[in-house]
Amino acid sequence: MDMTRSPPPLALLALTAGAFGIGVTEFVIMGLLLEVGSDLHVSVSAAGLLISGYALGVVVGAPILTVATARWPRKQLLLALMAIFVIGNIACALAPSYGLLMAARVMAALAHGTFFGVGSVVATQLVPPERKASAIAIMFTGLTVANILGVPMGTWLGQQAGWRATFWAVSVIGVVAFAVIAAAVPADREAQADADWRRDLRVLGQRPVLLGLATTVLGYAGVFAVFTYIAPLLIERAGFAADAISPILLLFGGGLVLGNLTGGRMADHALIPAVFASLIALLGVLLAMGPLLATKTGALVGVAALGFAAFATVAPLQLWVMSNARGAGESLASSVNIAAFNLGNAIGAWIGGIALARIGLAAITWTAALFPLAAIAVAFVAVRERRLGKVPA
Repeated sequence: MDMTRSPPPLALLALTAGAFGIGVTEFVIMGLLLEVGSDLHVSVSAAGLLISGYALGVVVGAPILTVATARWPRKQLLLALMAIFVIGNIACALAPSYGLLMAARVMAALAHGTFFGVGSVVATQLVPPERKASAIAIMFTGLTVANILGVPMGTWLGQQAGWRATFWAVSVIGVVAFAVIAAAVPADREAQADADWRRDLRVLGQRPVLLGLATTVLGYAGVFAVFTYIAPLLIERAGFAADAISPILLLFGGGLVLGNLTGGRMADHALIPAVFASLIALLGVLLAMGPLLATKTGALVGVAALGFAAFATVAPLQLWVMSNARGAGESLASSVNIAAFNLGNAIGAWIGGIALARIGLAAITWTAALFPLAAIAVAFVAVRERRLGKVPA
């Protein structure tokens, strides 16, 4: 089966639906900070910590839930994760206080890393071996579409009907995804019978896997060092009005979709070259962002290119870490790599903020470029060690 010429399996689209719902709940809060802060009587900065709380839930939940459910059939696990996701979002909609909303956000986030990690493994089993990366990319398309359509629609709904209505709507999306996964994803009752979490942890500690995870963290830190501050960059450097930011971000979302699918096809053709090509492309875009932001036209090109380069790395990096785990511990390595993306997000936003405070807005883009440069160096070490046979546990 060639997914470039024939429709992807229904089970793969079911995983994409789940990814869409999770993507909406992760990012939609960014557009509702004012409404949440006003309703719960907290500052906008305090409301912004709901984003950090979610990211922490992903980082913590990915390894813990994956280890705790190592012997579960993967379909059963995916359904349980979607149930946690739905319950967490219902709790968000009902939360009477800021503290309980934070707790509900963390609860919903617990399902995130393991869903994408285990879902990546399941996706690769639904297609021929030569289409594994494209299968991962198709699942992650749900996340990219969530940014383009789900988040703007969720933000609009929250502004019109109250922020709680958005979380009710996301809960409905979760229920639909649960039903589609239950109907379409094949059962695998024997697939996890020999799972051993101690062995999986040993695999996770092997040098090739750790180097792969480090590459993911560094690569994505570069993306979010810039994207976190994209609004002030566009307003203060490129000269756009504040009300132009949302339409401009549609270009970023379009770039995400194209980059995601392109990265998957590249990795299917040649995984290691795809890893390096995507990271080099990201480095080039970040280096070019400074000059591009000098004009409005250049800024538009830069935003679209950043989206493309950002998600062109996802499928190659995800499949690379999974392949380094070599079967045993694949689900755990895959889930922890999702946590690595989120850790990169947090580090990038932090370092970008330091560059902004100490040097100025112009320093953000070239500071961000240091991260993919470091990621390329780490990936080079990993590939060199494998070729020389130096891959000790």
